[in-house]
Amino acid sequence: MIDPKALRENPTKFRQGAADKGVVIDFDRLIALDERRRAVMTDLESRRAEQGRLGKETGPKMGQLKGKLKAAMGAEAAAISAELAELERKPQSLKAQIAALELELASVEPAWRELLMTVPQPPAADVPKGTGAQDNKELRRWNPKGFDSTKSFEAQRGFKPKTHLELVRDLKLADFERGVKMSGTRHYVLTGMGMRLHQAVLRYALDFMADKRGFTPMGVPVIVREECMMGTGFFPFGREQAYHIEESKRGNAHDLFLTGTGEVGLMGLHADEILSASDLPRTYCTLSTCFRREAGASGKDTAGLYRIHQFDKVEQVVVCQALESESRTWHAHMMESVEMILQSLGLPYRLLQCCTGDLGMKNEDMVDIECWMPGRGDDGADGRPTGDWGETHSASRLGDYQCRRLNLRYRDGEGRTQFAYALNNTVIASPRVLIPILEMHQQKDGSVEIPAPLRVHCGGATHLRPA
Repeated sequence: MIDPKALRENPTKFRQGAADKGVVIDFDRLIALDERRRAVMTDLESRRAEQGRLGKETGPKMGQLKGKLKAAMGAEAAAISAELAELERKPQSLKAQIAALELELASVEPAWRELLMTVPQPPAADVPKGTGAQDNKELRRWNPKGFDSTKSFEAQRGFKPKTHLELVRDLKLADFERGVKMSGTRHYVLTGMGMRLHQAVLRYALDFMADKRGFTPMGVPVIVREECMMGTGFFPFGREQAYHIEESKRGNAHDLFLTGTGEVGLMGLHADEILSASDLPRTYCTLSTCFRREAGASGKDTAGLYRIHQFDKVEQVVVCQALESESRTWHAHMMESVEMILQSLGLPYRLLQCCTGDLGMKNEDMVDIECWMPGRGDDGADGRPTGDWGETHSASRLGDYQCRRLNLRYRDGEGRTQFAYALNNTVIASPRVLIPILEMHQQKDGSVEIPAPLRVHCGGATHLRPA
């Protein structure tokens, strides 16, 4: 959520930010609702104060007047009675006015808040402008020794590469047909060494973050209340992508939602809390199953392991003090962790600076990391894919946007309370990452060499071989 005060002081910034992200927001209505809300709150506070003052003054005064009335006669009695009636009328009138203002506030404030929650985080000043992924800027790329992602796989390795679908079939690593039979399209069953390789990359990534990077591993819920999805900014923008468990229809108090990333649970840990500056930064990682409806997705990505409804992911989250310099330092650190892992697995990758139109609603800055996958891309003259990049990671800076929604604050060294900054980044997501692992490490004889760091979790095996 954006800072309402900042919107009042500089509405142009937020109007431009929404435009840069291609989002249409009725800012005029939002500003009008905010002005009316604040006016009603000021009026309400004033009348409540007057009500309290009258309450203190009226009681003793009425007691005095009632005492005088007992001995009064004629015109004096009539005057005292009139004064008593006026003293009784004022509190009743104030009570009615307060009730009317409370009713108006109960109408205005939810409408204001609902609209406020749809305002996106403005992009950072140095994020390049653009309308979509085609306008993202490559920052750098890395290739393992002996491979150049600008040249064909066949020219460098001496044979035509199989796609991950062919490798999975030949090595019996997954069963798509039975997955679909049980759960529908974009479901799968990992089998044998496919399951072991999947677990190996996850365990390797989790251990790496804990042992090499000092992050604290956490096991968090993947079934959460709506407040948690709203607080982390996945609602209202991505509601159509979430699986909804309608517990309210079963007579329970609230509905639940399956999370699409461990970020939701990690950030929800400290919702409505005030941390100490000395407790920051909080650096967490988690391994969780993730669920995404992938509503609207179509095309080649829906075949195989690339775009699926259920997967597992190691996620990293940082909560730090509200300093842009610290946020940027952690952003670089989190991406460095991913680069170290990908390099150790021998996977070519590139970093893309996302443009304003590809940031998403909650991010002020985002860098995507894509791995080279020989089985992706357009078909060549021989009808075979020519290779292409595929997104495997996203590293985001969110400023205080998420923490405002979660009411996650900290008390600084001077005792002031302020909202923290948040960042997140995929460490590894599987089975998607199995695509470049299988395709890049395939051998001419149809086997796949298992990257060295994963072998300890694969029973010491060095290769996946056809049965």
